[in-house]
Amino acid sequence: MEKINRLELTARYAETDMMGIIHHSVYPVWFEAARTEFIKMTGITYSELEKQGIMLPLAELGCKYLRPVHYEDSVTIETRLAKLSFAKIEFEYRVVLNGEVMSEGNTVHGFVDAKTFRPLNLKKAKPELYEILKSITTPGW
Repeated sequence: MEKINRLELTARYAETDMMGIIHHSVYPVWFEAARTEFIKMTGITYSELEKQGIMLPLAELGCKYLRPVHYEDSVTIETRLAKLSFAKIEFEYRVVLNGEVMSEGNTVHGFVDAKTFRPLNLKKAKPELYEILKSITTPGW
């Protein structure tokens, strides 16, 4: 199984600001799309995970904007699982254009029970999923 997922996106006009560059608020949306595709690599979709009673609310979000992305640029969002514990998961992202890193980001999510929103021990609740995630955790690019 791959340890890094790559999602190809083309920057849309609606995502730009007056300067013709992708607005900073778009990057978390791109990270979400990339994270959703990354989760699919495990053999389960985000919605299936939620139907099984596990949700991943966002606890932290960070982004460094290194270079601007413009309208119609074709970028690749690279996603990897950086850290995993029984209670939370951290993803890291890179937005790449023509081999150059344009931005870097991360999100941290907690595992919670979908009905109660109480913290959930993923290793106990879904041991097979926990082991898959553990096997694709990659600290450091």
